[in-house]
Amino acid sequence: MTRSLFHRSMVVAAACGLLALAACSPQDQNTPSPADAAKAQAQAEAAQANSQLQSYRQMLQAKNDGMASQLGEEIVKQFPNSDAAKEVQQTLPDVEQRWKETSEKQRLAALWTYQVGPMEGGTQSTASLFSKFPSGDRVVRLVLRRHTKWGQSVFMFGNGHGFVCKGNCVLQAQFDGKPHPLRAFLPTTGEPAIFIRDDKSFITTMEKAKRLTIDAEMQDGGKLTLVFEVGGYDPSKWTEVGKK
Repeated sequence: MTRSLFHRSMVVAAACGLLALAACSPQDQNTPSPADAAKAQAQAEAAQANSQLQSYRQMLQAKNDGMASQLGEEIVKQFPNSDAAKEVQQTLPDVEQRWKETSEKQRLAALWTYQVGPMEGGTQSTASLFSKFPSGDRVVRLVLRRHTKWGQSVFMFGNGHGFVCKGNCVLQAQFDGKPHPLRAFLPTTGEPAIFIRDDKSFITTMEKAKRLTIDAEMQDGGKLTLVFEVGGYDPSKWTEVGKK
């Protein structure tokens, strides 16, 4: 190999080496630095937090506490150090409390069933709910009834052979923990039911209560404390019926 050819070969090799180094250089403009990457990520998270914050504000304005609670919790959980989280935390406790109260009202209201229909030659209107305890096969139903022939009455309807009550008996009951004895009697027709004699007083007291407990003796199950969550009762849904 001549001297000039050797020199050219060395120059070419050196140039290729420089090109390879340039391709691997950390100064490549297409690759962001760690600081730039962190800044871009922070900006993206802030944009996402602000987007969810706008939705949260809209739910507040619409008084949709259920959706506002859900959105607010997500913002605080996902972006705890953001300005959006700080703003949400100023209102979220009140929103969650309102939603908790609303949800409980809806749950209690859904326990009641209101029906109107023909019954024994007349028209019957009932408002009823099942006991929280006992439940299952031993559940007891509390019924408020209006009938065009029989008038107004309040009774409990159980399973099996019904209740134990001799003549006019007294059931020890409590409305929200306050004693309220109930005079009761069994129907002469033999159904597994027991009627409350002072129906007007019972209904007036129940309308102001959330929880009713009644100590009763069952023919098939001994003594029980019946528990009813009565707080969702809506008197406007218990339809009036005229006399036949």
